[in-house]
Amino acid sequence: MPMYQNGEVDPAVKALEARQDEILRKLYELKAAVEGLAKTVTTPDADLDLTVSSSLSSQTLSSTTLKCTTDLDTLLGKDRGALRDIVINANPAQPPLTLLVLHSLLCQRYRVLSTVHVHSSVASVLPQLLSCLGPRHVDSYARHLFQLGFTLIWKDVPKLQMKFSIRDMCPIEGEANVARFLFKLLAPHPSDPALATLVDSWVDTAFFQLAEGSAKEHTAVLRALNSALGRNPWVAGPEFSLADIACYCCILRSGLASSAPANVQRWLKSCENLGHFSPAKVVVQ
Repeated sequence: MPMYQNGEVDPAVKALEARQDEILRKLYELKAAVEGLAKTVTTPDADLDLTVSSSLSSQTLSSTTLKCTTDLDTLLGKDRGALRDIVINANPAQPPLTLLVLHSLLCQRYRVLSTVHVHSSVASVLPQLLSCLGPRHVDSYARHLFQLGFTLIWKDVPKLQMKFSIRDMCPIEGEANVARFLFKLLAPHPSDPALATLVDSWVDTAFFQLAEGSAKEHTAVLRALNSALGRNPWVAGPEFSLADIACYCCILRSGLASSAPANVQRWLKSCENLGHFSPAKVVVQ
């Protein structure tokens, strides 16, 4: 059968090509479904009952936010062809605000396949939690287009849990610890031991005293934060760090923003101007 008629592609050939494209699309969808089922085997506590959203972002991370970046192969090992998937179980009663901010930053550094699921242990989830990672992307069935998977599962768990697609990697528990892991995908740990200790100290202070502490502890931390921000533009020094993300999100979660002192108020606005904290603000509202 000739491929061309009167200088144009034969309609039958066009139909055959369209059918081939549709078959390939369905094969990719089937592959994605199989990989999703495989995930429930490698992480049995993450049974995926409802796929809510899936999105892709491949924008360039602003150099004004993070001065240094790392690549996935350096931190996670060489890519063997399978999508490297981060799976997080989180309780919808305690949304992990820092992880939503870090997800936003990751999406500007890598091509991220982002998916939200609801576990059967959860009766209902607020709409803003279902869409917290963005809208479903049209190419979500084609996992080979992505560098990193970010799967958030709303589940009735006492403490946030993260599992990675590397089978011999132990689960990570606690929002602060998971945040530390994810931030390393964006920037290397400070080489200066004193700076690294300062960042870790502020992260612990944010989660243990701002998020969970008493009113007296809140006042003391805000005073210390105000003093630190009087000397530097960011919490741990001249550069934006995980300390800023942790402190901002814990202040937001505790409802302390309106009562914060002047330097803290100015810093909160600087954080918001970066544009990365919008997912956390939407969830809290």
